[in-house]
Amino acid sequence: MENNEKKKGEKSMQVEVTERYINPYTDFGFKKLFGTELNKDLLISFLNALLNGEQEITDLTYLNGEHLGDGYGDRRAVFDVYCQLADGKKFIVEMQKAEQAYFKDRSIYYSTFPIREQAPKGGTWDYHLEDVYTIGILNFVFPNEEYPADSFMHEIKLTDVEDKHVFYDKLTFIYLEMPKFNKTEDELATMFDKWMFALRNLSRLLERPKALQERIFTRLFDQAEIARFTPEERREYQESIKDYWDYYSTMTTSFNKGKAEGKDEAKRESALRMKGKGYTVEDIAEITGLSAEEIKNL
Repeated sequence: MENNEKKKGEKSMQVEVTERYINPYTDFGFKKLFGTELNKDLLISFLNALLNGEQEITDLTYLNGEHLGDGYGDRRAVFDVYCQLADGKKFIVEMQKAEQAYFKDRSIYYSTFPIREQAPKGGTWDYHLEDVYTIGILNFVFPNEEYPADSFMHEIKLTDVEDKHVFYDKLTFIYLEMPKFNKTEDELATMFDKWMFALRNLSRLLERPKALQERIFTRLFDQAEIARFTPEERREYQESIKDYWDYYSTMTTSFNKGKAEGKDEAKRESALRMKGKGYTVEDIAEITGLSAEEIKNL
């Protein structure tokens, strides 16, 4: 137990020392970059790139991310980022670092809060609603090969089952399966490509890529550089990175249990799951004991 705790501490320290830029998959990292008034230009740029001309966002207002149900004992919802545009459209932006049971149910449940809060507290109402967007940035892929391997962005609306037309266009869910985005720097053609590349690779980069020369990425890399953090921010980030590595440790433990039971199939299944969640071949090989060639052939 002592050795495990020591290794976990060493891993956390190694992350802090070797990373130049923040890991956006951590709670602190994501909120630092996208959840503060100081950096709302980053969120605006990301949303505009994501929506690809559907509308031009020039400003937004952050809203309270903690919401309670209507009655005693109701479940509360805590959003990573919750904001509203001048025209009333509301956006929930969530970073989901690990697959969890009932993820879709949770996503739908969260969308009900910005819908219900539009109802006035008294008087009459004609039930007019403003648009609600739920955006999930996922550090995993949907199970059971729900979408093709080369399809990483999914926009979902309420549609008619028979003829597939959009029945209601004011409720939109957008999910980004980040491990599927594998474009290289030379292949980045749009602002959306560049944002996806930045989010996917930020904590691995040693310097700002030449392809990300727009002014907004100057802001991103300035805000993401750990050396610029205050002592308090560094402590908060360290706690957040420890939480992130807890999940990594859970995956390792799961594999070791399968290994102890002598199940070679468990070894390959663990490697396949980690591969789907974006782990490097080197990390997978270290955890599972499989060769790089075996992992590439999965």
